[in-house]
This record gives sequence, C-alpha cells and structure tokens, in this order.
Amino acid sequence: MAQSARTSVTVLGLGAMGRALGAAFLGGGHPTTVWNRSAGRETELVAAGALSVSTVAEAIANADVIVACLFDHRSVHEVLDPVTGQLTGSTLVNLTSTEPQAARELAEWAARHGIRYLDGGIMATPPMIGRPGSSILFSGSEQVFDTYRELWELLGAAEYFGPDAGSASLIDFAMLAGMYAMFGGFYHGAAMVRGAGISAADFGTRVAPFLAAMTASLPVAGAQIDAGYPTVFQSLDFTKAALNAIVSTSRDAGVGLDIVGPLENLVDRQIAEGHGAETTERMFESLNPPQRV
Repeated sequence: MAQSARTSVTVLGLGAMGRALGAAFLGGGHPTTVWNRSAGRETELVAAGALSVSTVAEAIANADVIVACLFDHRSVHEVLDPVTGQLTGSTLVNLTSTEPQAARELAEWAARHGIRYLDGGIMATPPMIGRPGSSILFSGSEQVFDTYRELWELLGAAEYFGPDAGSASLIDFAMLAGMYAMFGGFYHGAAMVRGAGISAADFGTRVAPFLAAMTASLPVAGAQIDAGYPTVFQSLDFTKAALNAIVSTSRDAGVGLDIVGPLENLVDRQIAEGHGAETTERMFESLNPPQRV
C-alpha cells in the first residue's frame, strides 16, 4: 500500500544530509516540518515551504512520519527520550549513521514504547539525494517501508533488507569499507607521484577511469570467493611480486606503508599456507571471515 500524496513528514536534524532530505520531501509535495538543535540551518527549507519549530515536541506532534537524521546513536536518544510518551503510536525512520547493534537497540526501544520503527542507511552524499546514483537501504518494519515507499523513492533507489533492523547499516558500512579503502589507495598513489611533480588532481584524473574499469570486475571476484576459488585469473604469487614492487617503490619515494603494507600481509599469509599458485581473490581468507549463513 502506498501513502497518500500528502504525507506529513518531520525531519529531525538539519546537517547537510538532513537539509537534503527535507528539500526532497518538499519537492515531492509533502508538508514538511523541520527541527534542529541550533537555529539558522532551516532558512532555505523555510523559504521553500517547510515549517520550522523550536521544540522536538512541536516537531513530532502531527507528523505521519518522523525522520531522524542526527549525529549518532547517542544523539537519537538525547533527542527522542524526553518525548518517548508522545511517540507512542507514531512512525519513526532512523536515517542517522548508526551501527548495526545500535540500530537493533533502537528497534527494541521503539517496540517497547509502541513505536513503528524502520532503520536506513544512505548511500549518497547530500547533493546526490533525489538524483541518479542515490541509494537508500532499509531494514526493520516492512509495513513502514511498503506504506511509505514512494516517500523513500524521492530520496533515491529504495531497497528493503528484512526485519532485522541492523541489516541495512551492516550493508551500508560494508560498502563504505570498500569506498574508504579505495580512497586510501588513491591517497597512497598520489603520495607516490608527488615527488615527481604530479599533482594529486592530475593523478586523480588519470586514475579515475582505471579504477572505474577495475570495479566492473567486483561481481566476478565475489563469485570466485563464493564458489571456493575455482579459477585462477591472477595467482597470489604474481600479486605478491606486484605488491613487493609497489612497497619497494613506495619506500624509495619516502611514502609510508599504512595502506599497501596490510595488503601485502594478507597475500603473504595465504602464500605461507601454501596457496601461492591459487587465485588472488583467496587473500579474502586472510581476513578470517565467518562461515556464511
């Protein structure tokens, strides 16, 4: 069941992301109330038609959906605990960056107080909200997800990952791990070439299409892992030689090994266990992943 075209939404928290969410809801024609601990961040939203209030109690009073986009898990409790009684019977969607266990704790807290709860992870930067490439991951109440799906799709592609409230944030942080590791590799490469007079911006321009081409192979690498490494695309022995050369070149350039050193270690551990002739994807096993559920 989809929500009516006039769902009233409250956004708690007007950082860059909260403001982007509020703008998307307003753009979709939904009455939007906004609240922030400190004044001054609501100006553009108010100009676009939002109602700004000074207290959380006022903000949640008549909302069909309450969206929390705050600093962290503690902030959610600091803001909502004083109005817990008023929240009974309401719909709360937490889009704060929250660890899986914290999301589960909030879901249990909500259930104790008769609050419908949906947790979400935003896979986008604020300027991406409502545009191609924005993705919002959800878990928790399927009823809330389905009822207000059109609301979520104003923000980006919306996907539901089951009743465990921690699932969305688990996937969110797993994807962010890949992103931050990629940026770390870029920083390392930029450091390597800096002494040769190549700017970080120029290096970024050069490396971006290469990395984009490489990321296209991630599903194939994942299939290798899931299937138990049946095919050797590039052996660990070959990758060790490449990483050894990268490490040596980095040392010569005076660059620290904080990024590439651990990768070399993952490969070395698998080779030490006798897997040098097997495919490079096997370095995954050095991370001691749990058995797949």
